[in-house]
Amino acid sequence: MATATSPAKISLAEKPRLSVWQIVTMSFGFLGIQFGFALQNGNTSRILRSFGADVDQLPAFWLVAPLTGMIVQPLIGHYSDRTWNRLGRRKPYFLTGAILTCTALLILPNSGSFSSVIPALWIGAGMVMIMDTSINIAMEPFRALVADNLPDKQRTLGFSIQTFLIGLGAVGGSYLPEWMGKHGFSLQPGQNGVADNIRYSYYIGAAVLIIAILVTVFYSREYAPAEYEKYHGKPEQSHKRSGIREILYDFRHMPKTMKQLGLVQFFSWFALFSMWVFTTDAVATHVYGLTGEYAKTVEYNEAGNKVSSAFGIYNLVAMFYALLLPAIARKIGRKATHAFSLMAGGVGLISIFFIKDPAMLTFSMIGVGLAWASILAMPYVILSGSIPAGKLGIYMGIFNFFITLPQIVNGVFGGSIVKHIYGNQPIFAIVLAGFFLFCAAISVLFVYDAGDIRISRKKQRLAAT
Repeated sequence: MATATSPAKISLAEKPRLSVWQIVTMSFGFLGIQFGFALQNGNTSRILRSFGADVDQLPAFWLVAPLTGMIVQPLIGHYSDRTWNRLGRRKPYFLTGAILTCTALLILPNSGSFSSVIPALWIGAGMVMIMDTSINIAMEPFRALVADNLPDKQRTLGFSIQTFLIGLGAVGGSYLPEWMGKHGFSLQPGQNGVADNIRYSYYIGAAVLIIAILVTVFYSREYAPAEYEKYHGKPEQSHKRSGIREILYDFRHMPKTMKQLGLVQFFSWFALFSMWVFTTDAVATHVYGLTGEYAKTVEYNEAGNKVSSAFGIYNLVAMFYALLLPAIARKIGRKATHAFSLMAGGVGLISIFFIKDPAMLTFSMIGVGLAWASILAMPYVILSGSIPAGKLGIYMGIFNFFITLPQIVNGVFGGSIVKHIYGNQPIFAIVLAGFFLFCAAISVLFVYDAGDIRISRKKQRLAAT
């Protein structure tokens, strides 16, 4: 029997195609978010180490990010699905998140200035928590915005351009500390425990973030409610459910494809968390040969700068590789594209174990860049076609569980593993991360992707004619 919503589904209008410029302005704010995110990923560990944290304690401090993401992103997704005001539907959330993130970027490197009242380490950890929460508020609606505005045929392009902008921002944020150090800003930790090249990089990051967000706010559009219904149909009404109950209901009824992608995401993000947390100390000890209490030395800052720049390499590679993803996916399929990219990332991480010259990190990061570009785009492309109308925001938020859960698991157990099993040698955490990317590559081949099936059938029909 046909449901009451069937006619609406049949009569839905096809969304108009957007120009490349429209797609760019729609996702431009993500450039700023990732500029700040890259500063955080490349420098948080060494800032916390300079405030007195031990290597095995780092995962616990990094736990803040996935914990806040697990809570915040589904809520933001749920309420952004139901929001419309003068700014729009998704814009109020990422503008608010951007303002809060900027505040944290300004305060974090100055945490030592408050040490007479509260230990710098705890202020720093608190600022990391605020920054992570704010970045999650700003980041989640961008995924839904692309799915809201683009027709199915442009979604791979849309997420690829978004990934390109992510890479562009991340390259800037990753390279900035080393560039500042080479242009007159001190590498020596100051009175507040943080070197000037890091502190001023965070100030610049705050400015870039807010400017980029404002570009999206002022130069992109969202469909008004009546126009949105024309393309998506009326959102499912849930009179008996609201708030948390609605999120839990949607979680229980998530699409099959999302459940299968969950395993892929678990392996992928467990590996990424290890890379972000441990690479600086892994390179400092395994490549530079530092021992003892090295966390407050200039040599450690030099190793940190090299790692931050290496992260810039993988983001640079991801930036351009993202533009190739639509063509590769059309040729070999979306799952095979993601599997190949993840395998390349696994090879890149494992290769760090064999490096003795820091300059060789560049070659390791090429493989990581291929994986990073695909992780930021392909799972969302595969997922977006299986999400019900009117549920894009909430399901993009729920999908974040499969990003945050592996990071939480790693955060809880990763430090103990490094301390008690690896003998405080974090390089082995990087090697394990490489093998986990191999596991993710194998897992994605078993995901049901209706889009790949449609493309395959179309190719078969063309071949038959």
